Amino acid sequence: MSRFFVSPDQVGANLITIEDRNDLHHMKKVLRLGPGDEVDISDGSAWEYRARIEYLEADMAQLQILDKQSFATEPATRVTLYQGIPKQGKMETIIQKCVELGVHRVVPVFMDRTVVVDKGNFQKKIDRWQKVSAEAVKQCRRGIIPEVSGAMRMKEVLADLAGSYDLILIPYENEDGTTIKDVLRSLPAKSGDAAAPETATLKPDAPVTIAVLIGPEGGFSEEEVAMVTGAGGRSVSLGRTTLRTETAGMAALAMIMYELEL
Repeated sequence: MSRFFVSPDQVGANLITIEDRNDLHHMKKVLRLGPGDEVDISDGSAWEYRARIEYLEADMAQLQILDKQSFATEPATRVTLYQGIPKQGKMETIIQKCVELGVHRVVPVFMDRTVVVDKGNFQKKIDRWQKVSAEAVKQCRRGIIPEVSGAMRMKEVLADLAGSYDLILIPYENEDGTTIKDVLRSLPAKSGDAAAPETATLKPDAPVTIAVLIGPEGGFSEEEVAMVTGAGGRSVSLGRTTLRTETAGMAALAMIMYELEL
């Protein structure tokens, strides 16, 4: 079933209003929906709805709320990916796949070995990447659209990390003492009724907010690793092989979700 996103102020007691012309065009011209058809709606904040179209025209749609539920598909663990900006179109793939895997936020980062240069129009790339996130969400039926934040420098990242996360991980190709498995399996995992996994909840001391830092094609500089570990980050290995930058974030995210969410 098709899913659309609205802001909470577009949700009334019984009706939902859609005024986004792109969504209206998609509903009417692409999906060929009309009065009587049902769709899924998310307010991007806390609730998702099953709704029936009552009125649909080029400038507005109104839908009757049939059912209201809290998000069923959002992970309890909120992972922010600080991604060293890669070359060419790799960032779109990273965002698309990490959104599918459950990332909460993506922050592009200019690092010591980043090749890409900001020529003054970088916001256009951010806008494009945000659209990639929105498109990926519709495909995988998540409840929120993960934010693609404005690009940061490493000093800004360190300020952003301070006091904001329960756990900070920096996968580093030269780390040979601690694996991500070692760190994740030392953490409190979910607890709940095994027969009813939808009722499972995180233990009170389990990490809820996690930051993952991934270097660009050339990897992290030693200075960057020292800065992050000095700020409380854990240097970890993702395995015996060295992964490409477009693979490393996905691998780390999948491992985190496996250990803390499944």
